[in-house]
Amino acid sequence: MADEVATQMPHGATDRQIEHLLRRAGFGARPDELAYYAQMSISQAVDTLVNYTDVVDDVDSLIGQAGYVGTTTRGVFSPQSNISDSRQRWLFRMVHTDRPLQEKMTLFWHNHFATGYSKIAGSLGASEGARYLAAKPSEDPGQVRGQIEMLRASALGNFRDILLSIAKDTAMLVWLDGRTNTKLKPQENFAREVMELFTIGVGHYTEPDVYAGARVFTGWNLGRPGTALDGSLRYQFAYDAGQHETTAKTFSFAIYPDGNRTIPSRSAADGMQDGIDLITALAAHPNTGRYLAGKLWRFFVSEFRDPDPAFVDRIASVYQQNQYEMRPVIHEVLRSPQFWDPSSSWARYAWPVEFVVRALKEVGWNGFSVDSALAPLTNMGQTLFEPPNVAGWETGQSWFATGAMLARMNFASTLTANQKFNLARAVKNAGVSSNPDSMLSYFLDRIATAPLDSGVPAELASYLRATGPWSGADAQLQNKSAGLVHLLAGSPEYQFC
Repeated sequence: MADEVATQMPHGATDRQIEHLLRRAGFGARPDELAYYAQMSISQAVDTLVNYTDVVDDVDSLIGQAGYVGTTTRGVFSPQSNISDSRQRWLFRMVHTDRPLQEKMTLFWHNHFATGYSKIAGSLGASEGARYLAAKPSEDPGQVRGQIEMLRASALGNFRDILLSIAKDTAMLVWLDGRTNTKLKPQENFAREVMELFTIGVGHYTEPDVYAGARVFTGWNLGRPGTALDGSLRYQFAYDAGQHETTAKTFSFAIYPDGNRTIPSRSAADGMQDGIDLITALAAHPNTGRYLAGKLWRFFVSEFRDPDPAFVDRIASVYQQNQYEMRPVIHEVLRSPQFWDPSSSWARYAWPVEFVVRALKEVGWNGFSVDSALAPLTNMGQTLFEPPNVAGWETGQSWFATGAMLARMNFASTLTANQKFNLARAVKNAGVSSNPDSMLSYFLDRIATAPLDSGVPAELASYLRATGPWSGADAQLQNKSAGLVHLLAGSPEYQFC
């Protein structure tokens, strides 16, 4: 089957095909990225993206250095304790990482396991909220690994292991009230969402399953190790045997490979195994692979048509055959004939963060700070670390309310005005400053959009000629290049990916 799929992939890579791949498996392409991947066949490019652990991950060390997009500090840059800095660091990574698929999958999991900063901060304090979402062990006195760092490290890992990590994650235990799950008052939130939103989906579990699941996770609470003296005092998952409900729990689906649906009664000391057994069963459930395949279709392939049953069957089969490992699953997604079908090109609505990062990569970033993108992103409807609810962001056309589209156009205006000197310099360096038609062709190639209506290029050419004879003077190049790129990046066609 793998050979059959490979024969349906493009054999020779074109720039447009590489751009399609990098929009979906990343956030568009910086010029150096495009040049790097353009040397490869499609199969080689997919393999390189998926096997990103072969690439050194030193991008965080570049923050604050010349030649990279800027960050704005208010004192010491502290992404481990200041959520604004956390957001800036993630945007910086999206622009400059040489592991784009890892960052794209981190965003996918952030939406899949949606966890909002405001509730964490409201319960534990602002700095602690950022800590449990974004801290790196290497920068935290208590070796805390924030949720997003865990998801990044596990981006193409084993889905069963990801589920186990998320069930023990401090931010998730606060977000879905797991820290209050006790044998006298079982808390149902996590049990419901681990089935409905994280694994098998609606229609494949019952209300009694939710109650049984709540009892399974009783005692999966938070401890408070460390000391305040050295900053290591922290909240951390702790199994509280005294709060575990020890009776047997029966479900409507198989828990064990032999078909047994009942988790047996165990001693309180051994009760943590209940949760491990349920998580293992949910990862193995036949509908989990299919549920993930549908989400991956909408994230990587198309929002314009329903998932192809053949795609869902194939991805679910790869998921099961590889014991829930996500690397072969995503490899298969990116090699699938459906991914490369011409109807899949420009068939997704760009999320606000995808739009912003791609614009930075294609328009330019020198002299721009990602801090200037934070408020626009909120106005577009997406604040990193702040999904609106446990179901995540409502995607697709929902991104494009009038105010949100205006925010996109305004961001394009802000960015292009900031980059006008760099854009004019690029025009001169490319040798296309002498006439507006050459300049238009240059930017239509650099700022790729979904196909424009036939009359749009003529209107853009008219814009370039609108204020008198073309001289190619610096002031004219600065104003016209910025204005033209604003029109392209703010156009409806640029909002697809």
